[in-house]
Amino acid sequence: MSLKKIAEMTSVSVSTVSRVLNNASPTCASVQTRDKIWEAAREIGYIPNEAARQLKKAGSPGSSLAGTASGTGTIRHVTIILARVASLDDDPFFAELFRSLEIELMKQNTLIDQVIYAEESLKETLSGSDGVIILGRCSEKLLAEITARNKSVVGIWRNTMNFNVDEVICDGERAAEMAMAHLLSLGHSRIAYIGDCSYESRYVGYCNTLIQNHISMNYHLIRQTNQTKEAAQAAFSELLEAKSSGRSDFTAVFCANDVTAIGVLEILKKEKKKIRESISVISIDDIEQSQTTRPYLTTIHIPREEMAHMAVMLLLDRMQGGHREAVRIVLPCRIIERESCYKVL
Repeated sequence: MSLKKIAEMTSVSVSTVSRVLNNASPTCASVQTRDKIWEAAREIGYIPNEAARQLKKAGSPGSSLAGTASGTGTIRHVTIILARVASLDDDPFFAELFRSLEIELMKQNTLIDQVIYAEESLKETLSGSDGVIILGRCSEKLLAEITARNKSVVGIWRNTMNFNVDEVICDGERAAEMAMAHLLSLGHSRIAYIGDCSYESRYVGYCNTLIQNHISMNYHLIRQTNQTKEAAQAAFSELLEAKSSGRSDFTAVFCANDVTAIGVLEILKKEKKKIRESISVISIDDIEQSQTTRPYLTTIHIPREEMAHMAVMLLLDRMQGGHREAVRIVLPCRIIERESCYKVL
């Protein structure tokens, strides 16, 4: 039994393995335990139902049934390409999105052949995969290399890339506008920004909201960072120093993602005795850790599970010849109000 094998490999109970693989809850096991279970599942090529397991066995090298369909259909293989991060460990949002993809692919009797970390060039071959899923915005050059190797491609990113491939998006500009609107509703007008500013939809949303509400741009409150916790903490420390010296002032910070916001909250907690007023913090993503910060983080929820589900459905339909034209699916975001935003007194 595969569940028993995974339990033996990871030294946890079969019931824990089952809960993790069925995505029962983010709190059903620690992050470390979930990572170990999924790593073991990938290692043995776990398939969730008996009919699919028998098909996988039949499709092994030397079998006369290799490549045939039976019952639940042929076992498919896909490649996941990370276009924006060098490793899943670098960004919890992409790690959680990848996990949602694993679950959806597993439900559809589809195995992940390889995970490629690619930025500007693609060295690995994709000829052995039935399809490709790209996580994060990529360059035209990279996409051209991918589509030259495989025609069944779907991208998951925050805004349309206007490429001739299937894509599932959640509007990053709209998410930023939603976050800014929440701060404005609480009376904030001096709002700092920490995050990427180059070709970044969230920064565009930040700027547009200020302009639409007749609030002058204050470039002293904008910090370009690579959206890591360490970079955000350095940027926010600079903002606090400028604020304490009277060179600039702000009452709220909009962070481009939860990772940067968590870094900001840690600095606020560390320096709370030196800060005379409450500073609101809001961000985008709604990663699991945003529910355990102190205070709990107000953020814009990006529907990772739904994006993963639709991406897999699009890819499978493309593989089976169900559609030929490029399809774009746009999913909405929503605000999750917690404790890190305050009314201006």
